Amino acid sequence: MLSIIKPLIVNITILFSFTFNANLFLPFQRNVHLSIKQKAIYGLISAFGATLCMAYPIETLGETNFDLRMVAIIVVTLYAGWLPGLFTVIVVSAIRIIIGGAFLHIGVIVSIIAFAIALLFRKRFQLSNDKILIASFISFTYFIIYFSIIYFSVTFLELTFYIVYFIAFYITYIATIYIIEALTKFNKQFDEMVYMDKLTTTGQMAASIAHEIRNPITTVRGFIQFIQQDTTDEKLKEFSPLILDELDRTNMIITNYLKLAKPEKFELTSVDIDKLLSDSIDLLRPLGTFSNVTLNYEGRENCYVKGDAQHIKQSLINIIKNAIESIHGNGIVKANLYVDKQRKIAKIIIKDTGKGMTQEELKQIGLPFYTTKTKGTGLGSMITNRLIREIGGTIEYESELGKGTTVTVTLQIE
Repeated sequence: MLSIIKPLIVNITILFSFTFNANLFLPFQRNVHLSIKQKAIYGLISAFGATLCMAYPIETLGETNFDLRMVAIIVVTLYAGWLPGLFTVIVVSAIRIIIGGAFLHIGVIVSIIAFAIALLFRKRFQLSNDKILIASFISFTYFIIYFSIIYFSVTFLELTFYIVYFIAFYITYIATIYIIEALTKFNKQFDEMVYMDKLTTTGQMAASIAHEIRNPITTVRGFIQFIQQDTTDEKLKEFSPLILDELDRTNMIITNYLKLAKPEKFELTSVDIDKLLSDSIDLLRPLGTFSNVTLNYEGRENCYVKGDAQHIKQSLINIIKNAIESIHGNGIVKANLYVDKQRKIAKIIIKDTGKGMTQEELKQIGLPFYTTKTKGTGLGSMITNRLIREIGGTIEYESELGKGTTVTVTLQIE
């Protein structure tokens, strides 16, 4: 018994260690498209971890080579995709061939099957809200096949081995999934904390300068209006509207700064989110028509959420307006409302066919002063993010360059 448990504990330690190290190299994040470079890094880390597991197999079972390398194969395939998973399978299969032995073909086959099953259920796993449950289903599916193969191929294995090995396999596999999910949640909370700190800094700066700037601007605007009434200067008549427009734009920017510095009061009430989303779409439809952008709203459901109607409406208008402005030429902005009564949440998904963003640009959305527009301050996204968070909701962005952006707002339903 001890001869079986010792190497398995070493394998477990290796896999947990590499999971935490992978998070140091590339922090785990949800709904992020991995680049080829990132997938390669995950593949290398996974392959190295699986190789170390193979260096510490259960040594009392003849020419067999039992270890927990399949955990690394399944986990990296589920989270990072087929490329790092396939790389890990190729590496461990090559090493297994080098090790050799009478059961060489069994070792290669069970590794390939682990990859195939993880790849088969990957999409369901990614979309699932209960990843531990789906992960358990995947592991049991694999166990049935794995057990069938070794039961008829390696006939000298005792019942004690099956019990200890498969329990250790399952616990390690589920614990690894749990660690990754916990680290993903922690990373998101850390990003939120950094983001809110930046908002606070911006708000403090805005509070200190906004009023001082607004007063002289108001004075200048008043004098321009007064002078242009009786002037005979054609240049002044020509350019005074432009000057006034720029002063108004400056005043609007200052107003946005003040909203960051001094958040508006709000009250959580019951809000008909379907009507609010429909009204927001209708309000911006003329802007869409002017920009050759079609606005569609699907998934109308009778749903009431906890929130402030003005906060939600302002946020939705900002998101839809940004979506329209991201499209150059003909395009579509599609809004959907999904209600999950079991989790008591409503998801508003707004997707556009605009220019999209790179992963680097996506990371900057909502940060102070960041914008992808030629004329913009980035305050609109900052205010939207703050308003949604104030009422207990969340907002997430997904984007792909050249294909468009998807914004998901999640709110609690009553």
